[in-house]
Amino acid sequence: MRVSVVVPMKDERENARPLYERVRGVLDGSRTGPWEIIFVDDGSTDGTFAELEKLAATDERVKVVRLRRNFGQSAATQAGLDAACGETIITMDGDLQNDPADIPLLLAKLQEGYDAVLGQRHQRQDQLLVRKIPSLIANALIRQVLGVPFKDFGCTLRAVRREVFAGMVLYGEMHRFITALIVQQGAHVTQIPVRHHRRTAGTSKYNLTRTIRVLLDLMTVKFQGSFQTRPMHLFGGMGMICVLAGIISVLASAVMKYTTGPGMTQNPLFLLGAVAGLIGVQFVSLGLMGEVLTRVYYESQGKRPYVIRECRNLDLPPSSQASQRRAA
Repeated sequence: MRVSVVVPMKDERENARPLYERVRGVLDGSRTGPWEIIFVDDGSTDGTFAELEKLAATDERVKVVRLRRNFGQSAATQAGLDAACGETIITMDGDLQNDPADIPLLLAKLQEGYDAVLGQRHQRQDQLLVRKIPSLIANALIRQVLGVPFKDFGCTLRAVRREVFAGMVLYGEMHRFITALIVQQGAHVTQIPVRHHRRTAGTSKYNLTRTIRVLLDLMTVKFQGSFQTRPMHLFGGMGMICVLAGIISVLASAVMKYTTGPGMTQNPLFLLGAVAGLIGVQFVSLGLMGEVLTRVYYESQGKRPYVIRECRNLDLPPSSQASQRRAA
């Protein structure tokens, strides 16, 4: 299988058939080779699954995964990735705002040696206050915090080599950070402009409450990317800063006692120093526990804190061979 197109869907009955027909027309008319499209029904209640069943009955290249309930876009995307057999995986939304005509452009760019080609929505057709402005703020924040030099992290249209997804597991609402997770794995990534259309059927599942969740998930991604294998560097560093601040505060209160200031017990700097010292000890203890949990996580499951792309004149370690078998 050359190409697998993964499409998570939630209540998109009216968009299912038009999307399939557009994808079929593009891929049949290009030189991509064998392809499949995997629809993941994420607990739809509007008859989406019945429509997908009809498509699967008429075309064996249509694969349908139906989840028991609405698990969220991340879980639905992961289900589609697990079911995919293609060497190259295309992800896209099921609302027809992504244009299947851009798939050949992504694949052509991928052949230039990239591991992943991401879409950047050109002339985005969304509401200004509800979608565009929060997206601009979120994209700027992600670039600053994660140091990932791309402009659009919310575009779901992307082409990715299968091995890039092999060691990645999406949970919670991490589908928003697939781009960042790909970059953190050391993949060779680029981004190109793609078309974006206004939604013509169905209803958007996006609302402003997701902005807060993006901020929380951003902290998780930052921690996983920078401190997952060395939590002591984060919590221990914070703890040492607090301890140092506490020592300075206590010393300042002692100096003030013997000069013109109040007694130590009456000086708020003394209380501040004591509290800062306790917080510092707690942070250091949290870092130590994190180090222990990290070692238990990797050693008990035989995991390795790295991913090998390929070797020359050297056999891959057994753990990497297992990962490659899962990717095959």
